[in-house]
Amino acid sequence: MDRDARIFVAGHRGLVGSAIVRALRAAGHTHLLLRTRDELDLRDPVATAAFFDKARPDHVFLAAARVGGILANQREPADFIRDNLQIQTNVIHEAWRTGVKRLLFLGSSCIYPRLAPQPLREEYLLTGPLEPTNRAYALAKIAGIEMCWSHNRQHGTRFLAAMPTNLYGPEDNFDLESSHVIPALLRKFHEARVNGAPRVTLWGSGEPRREFMHSFDMAQACLFLMNLDDDRFDGLLGSDEAVTGRFEPPLINIGVGEDISIRELAETIASVVGYDGLIEHDLSKPDGTPRKLMDVSRLNALGFRARIGLEDGLRHVHEVVFATSPSDAA
Repeated sequence: MDRDARIFVAGHRGLVGSAIVRALRAAGHTHLLLRTRDELDLRDPVATAAFFDKARPDHVFLAAARVGGILANQREPADFIRDNLQIQTNVIHEAWRTGVKRLLFLGSSCIYPRLAPQPLREEYLLTGPLEPTNRAYALAKIAGIEMCWSHNRQHGTRFLAAMPTNLYGPEDNFDLESSHVIPALLRKFHEARVNGAPRVTLWGSGEPRREFMHSFDMAQACLFLMNLDDDRFDGLLGSDEAVTGRFEPPLINIGVGEDISIRELAETIASVVGYDGLIEHDLSKPDGTPRKLMDVSRLNALGFRARIGLEDGLRHVHEVVFATSPSDAA
């Protein structure tokens, strides 16, 4: 990507998009196209078309999405599949129509089957049933991969789908009703320490294992991929299965290649926050997928590896988000 290229970061206020914007600015990119949801509703095909006609981006990072944790996915599955299908359909179509050079579609590790072999390799896509608690969201993201693949096959576009592992960072959603596990636990343990609570309750058994990546590393991986030379980038764009007979979607995993149990995660966060009370489990709540560890050998072979360790990353987020909060100052 040239320094003066027009780059549209869809979803630039979210955890993923904001990290990408910071990385782009640090790399010297000055022509960033950024719109809030109030300025541009990507669910609206007319508004999206008008934006692409006027802005004419050279490159697109498609990080806009409706996201949430287990509770939000269970309560609002229709909203999750509708909003995500609308956003990605409109953006991918307009990127093709207006001649975008490269597009990076950001998905999620939940696209892989619930009981797929570990670690999760890109070829495991569509080989088994999904995790029921977030199936609507996962199916929308799988459809996004197929949209990229279909446009590449039919129109010769250069659209790549990247599936990050579980992400965390300072711009995360820390609402206990709709957040993912790390922001929820950081808030729970922080407030428990400040308020002197004797115990913190975790959903489920604590046995499922998850992989976590700091948003800084994820953003660096995204820029790395979009800056690959043509030969290496085109090698990731899939193939025409009808011609080659091979199932090769334009898909690459982004992760760290290591995981940790939710119980171990909670203990690590308690240590980082300075909480020394009890950790209890609510076994009436779901565990979700038993394990989700990404195989990142393709990304590593291209020359990228994550740099931030989990404990260091958790400490950074806690310091940035909570160190000067009113509850802590009290």
